[in-house]
Amino acid sequence: MPHTTTPDGVDIAYQIRGEGEPLVLLAGQANNHHWWDGVRDDFHAGRSTITLDYRGTGESDKPDKPYSTEDFALDVIAVLDDLGVDQADVYGTSMGGRVAQQLAARHPDRVRALVLGCTSPGGPHGVERDDAVRTSLAQAQPGAARQALLELMYTPAWLAAHPGPYRTLGDPGMPAHARRRHLVASNQHDAWQLLPDIDAPTLVVHGSDDLLNPAVNASLIANRIPGARLHMIPGARHAYFEECRAVASPLVLDFLTTVP
Repeated sequence: MPHTTTPDGVDIAYQIRGEGEPLVLLAGQANNHHWWDGVRDDFHAGRSTITLDYRGTGESDKPDKPYSTEDFALDVIAVLDDLGVDQADVYGTSMGGRVAQQLAARHPDRVRALVLGCTSPGGPHGVERDDAVRTSLAQAQPGAARQALLELMYTPAWLAAHPGPYRTLGDPGMPAHARRRHLVASNQHDAWQLLPDIDAPTLVVHGSDDLLNPAVNASLIANRIPGARLHMIPGARHAYFEECRAVASPLVLDFLTTVP
């Protein structure tokens, strides 16, 4: 697995598959590149995909120091530089969408087109999950919090038909300090003032029944980024990109293909 080193000395592992125009896929909070395993091949018709293990995850370094979504965006830049990729399409979901916002706003020359999935602008303008959801994720009973997260990610019908393994529940090899650092980075994200600066063509995608990251955030982002398109997937929860891949993957590919 190739690695590169960021300007602040962090070793970042990355993965590249397929051939063609590059598409960067950014995973959710406290997850490594395996977040995309269930759908990655959907994008390989004429494209290459680039993923990375954020600092704190996978095969990357796990320093015990503050992380931020801006830091994660710089991790992406380090990977693109190492590959000699001047510009790429970027598809970020959940916290990966927050990282993608930072990337597109602060490094506009590196992003050709942008897809933001099941994400939030963060800060005081972002709509947070309600207290019932927070309580369900903080249960002390073994397995209860995991089951709550599964039910926020997927519909009961999908879970009944797909007994696992599940790739979106967090990197099991993360040390506790890195998991805490990821949580803080996601919670401190605030891109509200940056969103109007995004000039890459942008598609915002969200499941209508997402309670983990409330669906209202999708319209907030789409209305804030000039010219952004919005697509809601009816009945989908947070992991819409996997459960509803038959809709979501062609939607994303069609958008990226039609961008001039």
